[in-house]
Amino acid sequence: MKDCDKRLLKAALVLCLFTTTAGLQAQDGKTFVLKDVAVAEAQYKEMLASSSDLSRFPRTTAEDGTRKYTGVSDWTGGFFPGGLWYLYEITGSAEWKYAARRWTEALAKGQYNTAHHDVGFVMYCSYGNAYRLTKDPEYKKVLLQSAESLSSRFDPKVGSIKSWNSRKSWNGVLWQYPVIIDNMMNLELLFFASKVSADPKYRNIAVSHALNAMRDHIRPDYSSYHVVNYDAATGKVLNRQTCQGYSDNSTWARGQAWGIYGFTMVYRETHDRRFLETARKMADFYLNNSRLPEDKVPYWDFNVNQKGYVPDWKYDLSKFSYIPRDASAAAVVSSALFELSGCLGKEGKKYYQAALDMLKSLSGETYLAEPGANNNFLLKHSTGSIPHGFEIDVPLIYADYYFLEALQRYKKINNL
Repeated sequence: MKDCDKRLLKAALVLCLFTTTAGLQAQDGKTFVLKDVAVAEAQYKEMLASSSDLSRFPRTTAEDGTRKYTGVSDWTGGFFPGGLWYLYEITGSAEWKYAARRWTEALAKGQYNTAHHDVGFVMYCSYGNAYRLTKDPEYKKVLLQSAESLSSRFDPKVGSIKSWNSRKSWNGVLWQYPVIIDNMMNLELLFFASKVSADPKYRNIAVSHALNAMRDHIRPDYSSYHVVNYDAATGKVLNRQTCQGYSDNSTWARGQAWGIYGFTMVYRETHDRRFLETARKMADFYLNNSRLPEDKVPYWDFNVNQKGYVPDWKYDLSKFSYIPRDASAAAVVSSALFELSGCLGKEGKKYYQAALDMLKSLSGETYLAEPGANNNFLLKHSTGSIPHGFEIDVPLIYADYYFLEALQRYKKINNL
C-alpha cells in the first residue's frame, strides 16, 4: 500500500471515530482525549507531508482557500513546531519528536529578532518546549539569546517592554511607545532565562512589565485594554486604545485571554498573589459575561454592536449575518484555566470545570475539523483581526497550539 493510501486510510478510520463519538458530555475524559489526539495526528501528518519548505510556517487559510504560510520574522512562526512538541509529549512517538526538532531548528535565526516583542511567542513556544522535553543545551543557548533580544525592547523609564515600533492608531493618534496586552505572554521566556542563567535582570524586567500591565491595562471591572501608549520620555500613559478589538473601550476576547493566561503564568513564577487575584478576576469577567455564548467560545469582542462602543476603524461588519467567534481565545483561556484552577485549591473547582467545558466545546464537531479538511489545521472559527479585515472565521495555528496545550494539561491533571 502506498504511503498516500495509508494516510487516507488512517484519515478515514479517524473520521469514523470522529463521527461516532458525538455527545461529548456523555464521554469519559479518556475517550475524547483519544479522539482529539487521533484527529490531531491525522491532520498534522498531512500538514507535514504537504509542507516541505522549512522556511514557510503554516499560519491559516488564505482568501483563495489555500493554506497560508509565514516566515521566521512573523509572530506566529513558533506555534507549528510547538504543536509538534505537544504531540510528541502526548503520544511519546519518535516520529513527532523528529518533526518537532526539524521545524524548531528552522527558527534559529529568530533568536536575534529585536524588531518586535513577539520573539517570546516565536522562540519559547518552539525552543522552550524543545528544551523542556529534551534538555538539549543548544536549545538553552538559543533561548538565552532570545531573552536578550526581547530585553532590548525594555526601557526602565517606562518600565515595560515596547511591543511595536511607533505607529498610528485607527483615528490617527501616534503611538510612540505602544504596549499591548499580548505582551504578557512573552514574559515566560524572561523568567526561564533568569532561572537557567542565575541572572536576575530578565526576571526583573518581566516583573516590572507585569506590574505596569496590571496597573495600566486592567480596568476596575477586570476587563482589559488592548493598547497602552506611553510617553517614551516620562513613562506617562498617553492613550488607552485598541488595534484589534471593536472599540477603544471594548474588551477584545483574545486580549482578555492573553491577560488571564499571562497573569496566571506570572503568579506561577513569582508567587505574588496580586497577579493571582488579577488572573482570577479577569477569568471571572470572561466567564460571567452576559455576552459569552453557552458553549463558552466567545465572539471576537465582548462588546460588538453594543451601545456606548464606537469603532474608529472602517471595516464593514454588515457583510456578516453573524458575529464571528474566536476559537483561539477559548483555546487560550481553557489552557490558562487548567493552570489557574490548580493555583486556587478548593476554590479552583469552578475554573477547572470551565476549562473542561471549553475544551469539550472545541473538541466537538462545530470547532474540531474533520480529518482531511480545514487545510489540516485542527480548529475552525477563529478570528485574527476584523479591523484589519483579514483572518476572519478561519483556522489559526495559534488556536491549534493552545488547544493541544489545554489537551495535554487536562491529560496530565487526570493521569490519562
